Amino acid sequence: MSDAAPVLDDLREESEELDRLVAGIPSDGRPDVWAAPTPAPGWTVAHQIAHLAWTDSAALLAATDPDAFAGHVARAAEAPESFVDEGAEAGAAREPGELLARWREGRERLQDALRAAPAGARFPWYGPPMSVTSLATARLMETWAHGQDVADALGVVRKPTARLRHVAWIGVRARDYAYAVRGLRPPAAPFRVELTAPDGALWAYGPEDAPQKVTGPVLDFCLLATQRAHRADLALRAEGADADQWLDIAQAFAGPPGRGRPATRAEAPA
Repeated sequence: MSDAAPVLDDLREESEELDRLVAGIPSDGRPDVWAAPTPAPGWTVAHQIAHLAWTDSAALLAATDPDAFAGHVARAAEAPESFVDEGAEAGAAREPGELLARWREGRERLQDALRAAPAGARFPWYGPPMSVTSLATARLMETWAHGQDVADALGVVRKPTARLRHVAWIGVRARDYAYAVRGLRPPAAPFRVELTAPDGALWAYGPEDAPQKVTGPVLDFCLLATQRAHRADLALRAEGADADQWLDIAQAFAGPPGRGRPATRAEAPA
């Protein structure tokens, strides 16, 4: 499991950063703050935290009881359009203090289970089975993305960190999935993706001589891939028709294409 330790450390830090943000919200006396709407239609701040607690619980089940997780997936398949929302709704109905405690307990139990997993372990998931590193990376991506929803609802601007490398990695790796989930054929050739890290370093993916390229700030790419911002509001550039199309459909998460966010600017930056 040693190879996964750095990702698990980053997952813990990402969760703690969001925890500090919501811990500042009164857990009683001002339920209106927990009920504040986020950019996700119909989801409040409480829904966002409830969803993270729910998915941490699902990940823990996958890591500790694969048979029970198979039943969970079967129930999800029966109601694919509502299963996730129902889980968030149930959690959001709890008192804020209880919800926060459940999220904290669940994510620590998941940390313990993943750190104790034997080397080479793979766990069932909603798609292909995942390694400890992949599952931890997916949890970090989702924690960051839903944390962005909470930050937006509270009017907080978060400082980007090096932990975004995990989100960017999933976004790049999920290129072909974004096409497939829309019934489109992915481009045969890989793209070059060059992203400027928060410290000014260059994070690059794909062959240097690839004719199709995407460049820009890593924060913008992560916002795009998690569909937390519209392409027109981001400083991302595409070279090549296929790369340009990808920026319109990119998604780092499993499941059907999301609705994304509306643009606040009329045109993509030149």
